[in-house]
Amino acid sequence: MPDDSLRNRRSATRGPTPGPAAAPPAGPVVVDVAGLALDAQDRQRLLQPMTGGVILFARNFESATQVAALTAEIRALRPALLICVDHEGGRVQRFRDGFTAIPPMRELGEHWDRDVLAACRQATALGHAIGSELRAVGVDLSFTPVLDLDHGPSGVIGDRAFHRDPRVVAMLARCLNHGLLLAGMANCGKHFPGHGWAHGDSHHEVPVDERDLRTILDDDAAPYGWLGETLLSVMPAHVIYPKVDDKPAGFSRRWIRTILRRRLGFDGLVFSDDLTMEGAAVAGDIIARADAAFDAGCDMVLVCNQPDTADRLLGALRWQRSKAFDRRLAAVRRRDD
Repeated sequence: MPDDSLRNRRSATRGPTPGPAAAPPAGPVVVDVAGLALDAQDRQRLLQPMTGGVILFARNFESATQVAALTAEIRALRPALLICVDHEGGRVQRFRDGFTAIPPMRELGEHWDRDVLAACRQATALGHAIGSELRAVGVDLSFTPVLDLDHGPSGVIGDRAFHRDPRVVAMLARCLNHGLLLAGMANCGKHFPGHGWAHGDSHHEVPVDERDLRTILDDDAAPYGWLGETLLSVMPAHVIYPKVDDKPAGFSRRWIRTILRRRLGFDGLVFSDDLTMEGAAVAGDIIARADAAFDAGCDMVLVCNQPDTADRLLGALRWQRSKAFDRRLAAVRRRDD
């Protein structure tokens, strides 16, 4: 999951907005924007043919009215772009003032341990609150639910996880997804096959999980198989599982094409995690990282908080559109399109 910083912030300056008739269809790169409104550099970047989505951060939020104006500005510039945000609850909730305070998902797991049915009702209600409030301000997709297991040692996951038991995680995530889908909001399960065991934080290092494939499939990855078609998209982890592959999961053909797609039967959209994170550095420069992610089976890649890096990728990327990409992207677009 990308963090919420920007190394080269710029003041928002308005300029003429090209009409949507000139805008190309969505490409495979998700980028961010600098501030509370689009500036000229944002507009230029969003009109690049390889741009396919925008991820919003806390720096892009002042109020519900303001962020709705921002998403409307993005939509008017290029209607095909997917507008996303990390809105899990707890410490990962980008929009706060005027929005429901979503508790960390561990609280739902603790509620489950006391009252299963009440926890399920609460998960559905929270999913609906997330979805309806984000839909009201023009967001298409929330990068939630976290499907990582609460093993304990992982500080970067911690209370973002529902529970230690994969069955509980799957059931609560299914209820949360139900609420999201009732509100017309797309979801994204993360971080496949599981980030909860590894101690490291992939924002700053390359975490390693030494367990074998059978252990991971029976435990951490199990919710991905159980959730079926209620899961519209997936984000792999920047974690290396050396007994399975020497590459992080997001750059691994075995993890994405063989295990996620074929073995678990997932046919939705696959996003890379942020390619500027340290956990992605093993693949090389930004172009090599994107190429590795696409080769592994990712449909879209995130490039966050480094606008110059995003521009370099957008200018150099060679990518071929496919019917599978268009179908998967259409499934996570706004439900009233």
